Amino acid sequence: MLALCQKTISKIVSTPVCNKSFFTSLFEKEKTPFDYTQDNYQKVDNILSKYPIEHKKSAIIPLLHLAQDQEGFVQESAMVKIASIVSCPVSKVFETFTFYSMFRSKPVGDHVIEVCTNLSCQLRGADQILKAIQDKLGIKIGETTKDKKFTLLEVECQGACATAPVVVIDGNYYEDLEVKSIHSILRDFARDVVPKSGTQSQRKGPEPLGGKTTLKTEPWAQKIREDL
Repeated sequence: MLALCQKTISKIVSTPVCNKSFFTSLFEKEKTPFDYTQDNYQKVDNILSKYPIEHKKSAIIPLLHLAQDQEGFVQESAMVKIASIVSCPVSKVFETFTFYSMFRSKPVGDHVIEVCTNLSCQLRGADQILKAIQDKLGIKIGETTKDKKFTLLEVECQGACATAPVVVIDGNYYEDLEVKSIHSILRDFARDVVPKSGTQSQRKGPEPLGGKTTLKTEPWAQKIREDL
């Protein structure tokens, strides 16, 4: 337990400070001009219409998603464009971009593998799952396979602690993983087959393997609304 805590702390304190050198190294060295397509500008207008004019900065996250959907990653020039659209400093867009792990600073493979190595997953064997993926694909964290098929990322908590260890691939959760099951999942993706997501064990969701042990009956309290 102490070793896990020390690892978590070391990850926090080693996070790069948001300075000019970090900003430069985070992105591809080649400066690529960015602009939304004509179709996406219609989506930009739709996004902006959801927020009051004085709160256009609220559109930063959906605009980042739109830029990433268009290019596959978020360029530095895309953040400059977004800042001009919402009338805010580029630093505001940058700090939003760096806070969320779903935004990418460089091109990725066809399938993005996000391995949770936070506490619950660590206790349930995340290190073994990560090693199995690295050995299977021949890449390390942050790298992409030579055929551009897979990119491997390490992320923080995915919010599925009850079914740890968890790996998210292309937004789909694969839970209760073992080395055998992650190998099978990777083989399917390599064949362009999307495997069944969710728990990879015999249990239903986060329930125990033998089924429910508590809360077996309907709640006794009267429902406040019919749709609940």
